[in-house]
Amino acid sequence: MRVYVKEFFTFFDIMLTLAAGLVCLGFTIPHLARGATWLAIVAGMIAYALSEYAIHRYLFHLKPPRNTFLRNMLRRLHYDHHVHPNNLKLLFLPVWYSFPLIAVAGAIAIAVTSDWSLTLAAVTGVIAYLLYYEWVHFRAHRPIQPLTPWGRYMKKMHLWHHFKSEHFWFGVTNPVMDKVLGTYKDEKTVVRSETVRDLEKGGEIGGRSGQIDPK
Repeated sequence: MRVYVKEFFTFFDIMLTLAAGLVCLGFTIPHLARGATWLAIVAGMIAYALSEYAIHRYLFHLKPPRNTFLRNMLRRLHYDHHVHPNNLKLLFLPVWYSFPLIAVAGAIAIAVTSDWSLTLAAVTGVIAYLLYYEWVHFRAHRPIQPLTPWGRYMKKMHLWHHFKSEHFWFGVTNPVMDKVLGTYKDEKTVVRSETVRDLEKGGEIGGRSGQIDPK
C-alpha cells in the first residue's frame, strides 16, 4: 500500500493541486471559528461531488468533435484513458484542466458571497474533494483493495464503466446521480459494449453499448 500512496502523492499534477489546496487552507484556518466558513467548505465539496457526474458524462463522453484541437484535448482528458485505463499518465486530471475549473468555482463563490474568506473556504472544499476524487479514481485502477465495503463497491462500479459499458456508471466517488438520472443499471443485465475501450469509435458510429440484456 505504501508504494501506491507514494506513487499518488509524488505525481506532478497531484503535488501542484495539493500545494494549491494547502495555500487555500492556510488562508481559511484563521476563519474556522465562523460557522459560515465550514458551510462554505462543505458547499465546495458538494459542488464538486455533483459536477463530477455532469463533467464525466456530458464533457468527457462528448461525441468526438471535428475540431482537431478539441478532439486532442478530449483524448488527453478521457478518450485515451478508456483505451489505456491503467496508464498512470492518463489517470489524473491535468492541471491545465483542473486549475481553470477551480478558478471558475472561485469566481462563482465570490459572486455569491462577496467575501474573500468564504470564497477561499469554498475553494478549499472544492480542492479537497477533487483530491478525494483523484484518490478514489487512482485506487480503482491500481491493485489496491479498498478497506471498506463502500470503497470496494465504488471500485467495482467504476470498473464496470471501463470494461462493461461506457454508457452507465459515471459516478466515481458516489452513485447518486447515476441512480437519479437512470445511468445506474444492474451489471448483469447490461450487454458488454463493443466500444467501451474506444469512445471515439463509439461516438462516430454509435454502438450497442446502451443495450440491456432482455434475459
